[in-house]
Amino acid sequence: MSRQYIIISVIGAAGLAAVGLYLFMSAPIRCKDLPPMKLHIQSIDDLKALFPTTPQEIEARTRCSIERAQKMLDELLAIKPEERNFENTAYALDQLSAFSEIAVDEQVFELIEYVNPDKAMRDAAHVAALKIMDFLVDAINNNKALYNAFKEYAETIAHHETLRPDQRYFIEELMDDFKRSGLDLPDEQLEQIKKITKEIVALESDFTANIAADNRTVSVKREELAGLDDDFINALKRSENGEYLLGTDTPTYSKVMENCMVPETRKKLWLLFQNRAYPTNEKILKDLIAKRDGLAHKLGFGSYNDLDIDSMMAKTTDRVKSFLQELTDKMQKIVKQEYTEFKSDVPKTVELTEAGKFNPWDIIYVRNQYKKKHLNVDEQVVAEYFPLEHTIKELLKIYEQFLSLRFEQLTISGLWHEDVQLVAAHRTDDDALLGYLLLDLHPRANKYTGACQGWIIRAVQHEEGALYPMASIVIANFPKSTATKPSLLTRRNVETFFHEFGHAMHALLGRTYLASQSGTRVKRDFVEMPSQMLEEWLGNKEILKMISKHYKTGEQLPDALIENLIKVKRFDVQDWTQRVILISWLAL
Repeated sequence: MSRQYIIISVIGAAGLAAVGLYLFMSAPIRCKDLPPMKLHIQSIDDLKALFPTTPQEIEARTRCSIERAQKMLDELLAIKPEERNFENTAYALDQLSAFSEIAVDEQVFELIEYVNPDKAMRDAAHVAALKIMDFLVDAINNNKALYNAFKEYAETIAHHETLRPDQRYFIEELMDDFKRSGLDLPDEQLEQIKKITKEIVALESDFTANIAADNRTVSVKREELAGLDDDFINALKRSENGEYLLGTDTPTYSKVMENCMVPETRKKLWLLFQNRAYPTNEKILKDLIAKRDGLAHKLGFGSYNDLDIDSMMAKTTDRVKSFLQELTDKMQKIVKQEYTEFKSDVPKTVELTEAGKFNPWDIIYVRNQYKKKHLNVDEQVVAEYFPLEHTIKELLKIYEQFLSLRFEQLTISGLWHEDVQLVAAHRTDDDALLGYLLLDLHPRANKYTGACQGWIIRAVQHEEGALYPMASIVIANFPKSTATKPSLLTRRNVETFFHEFGHAMHALLGRTYLASQSGTRVKRDFVEMPSQMLEEWLGNKEILKMISKHYKTGEQLPDALIENLIKVKRFDVQDWTQRVILISWLAL
């Protein structure tokens, strides 16, 4: 269930008995002996201190952050009605929910679940996150005493205070969110909603975690990898009988689906990729759909879509459907035209179905072969111009010039993996530290398989002028360097990095007084807009020149190839848009 201001996002589920027993048997750390978390980070050591290194520390952090959050909540509720004001009520709640130890721990434990290679740490984070979620649902999201106190303040004193637009907006949005949580319903119904909400969050988290934990592979012989380069093949793991193992990590999947000439290999890997976490997730998905629907009806909405969209800019399901239908109609002509072009020159190894359609495991390959032949773009050749280190270095220069920033690439050790890199961001006019950006860019077992950006500490500025540096992370799964080649980024990889780094810039520069409004904490149907706009730089010839450098010759992308890449960018958008439309219809 979407929450605009109150944080309940969590990774984890109950039932990790072994971890629970381990934590129970460990000598507990007393909260009075655990220093308060430093939220005003000023150094690499401050940043590293945000990340626990043992399951015992996770358990202690969880227990103490909940204890301290409860103390903050008790103090807020103890204020007399006539003594309430924005600072001691609204601002205090904002800090508790978005700029406190429990808020940071919630994000840190989710991150541990996403990236930490150690199973004990991931399992401990599971347990911890569930405890935090339970607390946030009970003590904040569905706390009727808190709702009544805030409602009384919002309907009386707040009307007479001199408040800025952002402060009034916070009050209005929070009241709407409280109501979407069912806090204006009778106690018996509210208890049911609490229970369902916890179950939904746990199911959502389990669904994602199961996909990340699915490490199945398909094994193929050398001849079944025809069309793939030797460097890629030699870097693959081998089975006991010497066959090559293909996993569902993004670099492997993309490389095989785009370039492998053997249909059966593409089919095997496509089926494996599409069935990640199956059949485990089948029941979870069915339960999740049923519980979401039940929750929506209990809250007075016609469907979960209506509940979910109510907090967004679109506001109603009907408006979304109308928009999608209009877009679908406009796309039909272009999609049919491209489909006809594909069918006019089908690669020899591809067979159409009896109905004259492409098999799903052939579509990526067909599109890639078409680009090579008709648009003169070989994505493997293009990738040779984008060695990761150079591309990132030049990308940082672009953002420095465009956003008046100075980036400093620093060395950091002692985190969850040696691949993690660190960038410090400074403001150019006074060199003030704006924040730290962690980069975890390569695949490994049990790591989140996609690409995303997440905040750790929000960018805020207190009214007295104190600037609090933010902490954020960009996660991706780009290919690693081999014995003969550096890590080379495909055009899609470069676009992905521009996109996710755009989110990081939004988080860095979207500094606010209220932590709940900071950075990417905007309406969910707006949050992608800034980073999607920044992606458009990849359609600019000058930018492509700047970020490209052939890993052997040092040459930039030639003009002719850039022109073809720009054509491909326009060509590809039809398929991408059609896919997004389909997923959107399915979601409705």
